[in-house]
Amino acid sequence: MQPWTASDLAARLARLPVPEPEHAPARRAAVAVPLSLAGEPRVLLMRRVAREGDPWSGQVSLPGGGRAPGDPDLRATAVRETREEVGVDLDREAEYLGPLAPLRARARGAVLDMDVSPFVFALRGEIAPRVGAEAEEAFWLPLERVLRGELDHVHVYRHADGSARELPAWRFEERVVWGMTHSILSALLDALR
Repeated sequence: MQPWTASDLAARLARLPVPEPEHAPARRAAVAVPLSLAGEPRVLLMRRVAREGDPWSGQVSLPGGGRAPGDPDLRATAVRETREEVGVDLDREAEYLGPLAPLRARARGAVLDMDVSPFVFALRGEIAPRVGAEAEEAFWLPLERVLRGELDHVHVYRHADGSARELPAWRFEERVVWGMTHSILSALLDALR
C-alpha cells in the first residue's frame, strides 16, 4: 500500500459530500478521528468508562461528545472533547484534514434525536495519549490491518427484549470496534480506497 499523506487525505475528504441533516436534531455532538500517519497508519480510539446512565458505557469509541454552549462550532467540540478524554490538543498537535458526513446517533437499538459529526485530523509526530475521567484506556487501531480484513469480526448485540442482531465489527487485542465508530471509520476507509 502507498504511504498515506495528510495532503492526499485532505484532498480525498474535500471531494466527499457532507450534507447537513434535513431535520435539525435536538442535540448535536462531534467526534475526532485522530490519525497517526508516521509508519503504519493508525487511528486513536478509546474505551469509555462504564457509567450508569451512559448509553455508550464501556464501549470503544472515537474521542468526542455533545456540543457545549461555549463551543463555537462542532469542530471545536471535537477538539475540546479529545483534549478532555485522551489528553491530545488537536489545535497544537495535529493538522485538520476535513469532515465526514454526520450520522444519526443510536443507543441500545433506538435512534436518538442527535447527530454526530466526525472531523478528521493528522497528528504531527508521535503522540502519547493521557486518558481523562471519561476514558478507561486509549489505544491505536492499525488501519492497514483493517483494510486487509485481518480484524474483521461479527459483534452480536443483544437487545433488552432478548433478541439479538449481528453487526460488522473489528476485533483488535480483545477490543471490539462496532456501531457508530465502525461506521465512521468505514466511511473514511471507503474514501481512501
